[in-house]
Amino acid sequence: MASEFRKRPRAEADLDAIWKFVATNNGYAADRLLDQIGEAFKLLVENPLVGRARPEFDGALRSFVVGNYVIFYGIVANAIEITRVMHCRQDISPEDLQ
Repeated sequence: MASEFRKRPRAEADLDAIWKFVATNNGYAADRLLDQIGEAFKLLVENPLVGRARPEFDGALRSFVVGNYVIFYGIVANAIEITRVMHCRQDISPEDLQ
């Protein structure tokens, strides 16, 4: 089991962009969404294999859906490393996840 989660800089930028986009119409909804994503990070720490394996991108990469967003993550040295958090309708290439 992993003991913590870490966010890569691109994941931090994704979360900022998500909050700003949603907050344009509803600040409360933006806060709730980021709370839900944060709870998902904790779930991934408790159960790292709950997400779907994504071999089409990288053999070690996994994904987990929260609402309309997909968390991409890997298990690295007893930690969950959050690679990206992207809208489910975005076209995602392997380069997006590096």
